[in-house]
Amino acid sequence: MNYQAAVFDMDGLLLDTEKVCMQAFREACQFLSLPMLEDVYLGIIGSNAAGIEQVLRSGYGPELDYETLRHEWMKRYHPIVEHQAIPVKTGVIDLLTWLKSQSIPVAVATSTPRELAKTKLKLAGLLDYFEHLSTGCEVKNGKPDPEIFLLAAERLNVRPENCLAFEDSSNGVRSGIAAGMQVYQVPDLVKPCADIIALGHNISSSLSNVLAQLQARQAAQ
Repeated sequence: MNYQAAVFDMDGLLLDTEKVCMQAFREACQFLSLPMLEDVYLGIIGSNAAGIEQVLRSGYGPELDYETLRHEWMKRYHPIVEHQAIPVKTGVIDLLTWLKSQSIPVAVATSTPRELAKTKLKLAGLLDYFEHLSTGCEVKNGKPDPEIFLLAAERLNVRPENCLAFEDSSNGVRSGIAAGMQVYQVPDLVKPCADIIALGHNISSSLSNVLAQLQARQAAQ
């Protein structure tokens, strides 16, 4: 395995954000007397704003007042993530520190808009680890399209096939693989289905396990 850079998703991989976001959505549904369609909700994970709207409109049907739902949802979500440090996932600091010790540049490729992504990473103490951020507001096509990972590789000045990509969601995995990167998946709320497993990428229970694998492979070279 040859790699010269690493690209990380953010929510659900670096930060334990997905549970916060899902709870805010659940509370918005309760406030609006809407059912909490968990299977529909889980389908939005890893998507940008346009993708989220498409999935929710499709899942809830034509009667959904999407703008009102989104308003109530974000009204509960943003006060948390804009002012509180979201817990960092297991193994994140150790992996980022090790990559830095190996002179491997790292970037973020997240569907979250830029300013909110910067705020989340800064509050969590992670922002300074990353050379670049590529965010959902900067691409036309969200994950599972490869555009955001290709943008991250371009900004790192490294060919996509020489990048590691770290993801939690199925949409993110498809995006990283379509970009030609070497993908590691650490599932969060959604476990990989058979179609995702069949893609043949590395699936691990934590970034601590990923770090151990990378160190072992380096030692064996």
